[in-house]
Amino acid sequence: MKHIPLRSCIVCRQQKDKGDLLRIVRCGDGDILLDISGKLGGHGAYVCKHGDCMDNAIKKRVLNRVYKCQIDNSVYERLQNDYYRFKTDENGN
Repeated sequence: MKHIPLRSCIVCRQQKDKGDLLRIVRCGDGDILLDISGKLGGHGAYVCKHGDCMDNAIKKRVLNRVYKCQIDNSVYERLQNDYYRFKTDENGN
């Protein structure tokens, strides 16, 4: 049986299979991106793919705590847009 790594959501703190979470990565240059592939280099944080965790992470500015820095509102807006684009693509709309 293949080992499936577990990760914790930064919002709800539940441990889930890595495939059930989205990775948000802070690259070496300081840029913060939604990492759909899960393979970008940098410090990663995980958020549930389904449910309200991504919306709550953006609303509560959780990434400020995770990455220990003040993150600009434009980064949160870009992450939200990327997330909604991902959800739309995943649902086939």
